[in-house]
Amino acid sequence: MAQELIEQATSKDPDIGLRAVAALRVLTEELERQQVDAARKLGWSWRDIANRLGVTKQTVHRKHGGRGV
Repeated sequence: MAQELIEQATSKDPDIGLRAVAALRVLTEELERQQVDAARKLGWSWRDIANRLGVTKQTVHRKHGGRGV
């Protein structure tokens, strides 16, 4: 699935390419959620997670903190 989306994202047809980019964005958000949840379950701090994602601690906490993992 991901490989197909990557190929579509490089299409010369903007309709195909932009739809693939949107689908990749959804996939990326889901993968991030899963990995943040896994890290929190293992006791990682918000700072550790933020460092890996290249964002601030506040950003990652605001985005993921309300799920109560």
